[in-house]
Amino acid sequence: MSFFKKFFSKEKEEDLDKGLEKTKTNIFSKLGKAIAGKATVDEEVLDELEQVLISSDVGLDTTIKIIERIEARVARDKYLNTSQLNAILREEIVALLAENNTGDVEDFSPPGDHRPYILLVVGVNGVGKTTTIGKLAYQLTKSGKKVVLGAADTFRAAAVDQLGIWAERAGCEFYSKGMNTDPAAVAYETVKYAVDNKLDVAIIDTAGRLHNKIGLMNELTKIKRSINKMHDGAPHDVMLVLDASTGQNAIEQCSKFSEATDVTCLALTKLDGTAKGGVAIGISEQFKIPIKYIGVGEGMEHLQIFNKKAFVDSLFKGAEQFTN
Repeated sequence: MSFFKKFFSKEKEEDLDKGLEKTKTNIFSKLGKAIAGKATVDEEVLDELEQVLISSDVGLDTTIKIIERIEARVARDKYLNTSQLNAILREEIVALLAENNTGDVEDFSPPGDHRPYILLVVGVNGVGKTTTIGKLAYQLTKSGKKVVLGAADTFRAAAVDQLGIWAERAGCEFYSKGMNTDPAAVAYETVKYAVDNKLDVAIIDTAGRLHNKIGLMNELTKIKRSINKMHDGAPHDVMLVLDASTGQNAIEQCSKFSEATDVTCLALTKLDGTAKGGVAIGISEQFKIPIKYIGVGEGMEHLQIFNKKAFVDSLFKGAEQFTN
């Protein structure tokens, strides 16, 4: 039984396939046109492949590494025909991502033996941060965990109310001090609430402003210090939420946030609505920060565990229809 079959139900597999359909069409229709009439993988084909990967938001650095790997295989094997290109490309992407040594998460259970497990969530406005928190809370609650959501995004209009609605939908606890209050104080009191009530998980939302690096660092440092003061060793993870549909902008946001704070994991949203899903490959390879979750639809069930091999398997499924 493959890893994909072991950890993904048929429904989840279909959701992932559907979510990556636009990305798949974007990459392989371009690749099909690039190799049309070509018999062997030569320098011209590799140049075309490089352009396809870059235009699909895989990222320049990651694209160069993939191309160099395929060039090495061409040099070693002397003759590779274009009909083999999909399989070779898939193998090299899987191998490259596997080298990152950022193990895939197997389920929605909080890592380690922390109780409560404290997750701080960061990201700019509009990426689906609050929605991702709500969907994650739903998955955790469904698995039997007692969860509280902390509304530390206290400056954006309706942010507190929006998180409260998601908490109600997810069937979990909600902690708020209202609008225009100190985010660090909200974070502290959310953790205290989780400790006092013997909850399993506290997820804390933060303001989605991306101002200068120093301002961002100071704000997040204050929140993290406040959380740690209440519960030693917390937060246990800092999750950055990125919108896949923004392509290279998502990579830039990852760079800025990872410089400003200790980002330990990622969630990649809106994969179903974009042809730029290749950005998942670039982000995973470049930053060596594990992508834990991906959003492949609007429904509560459409937040999935990210598994590198399953993602690539789905991306290449049926790719031959575009390139044969």
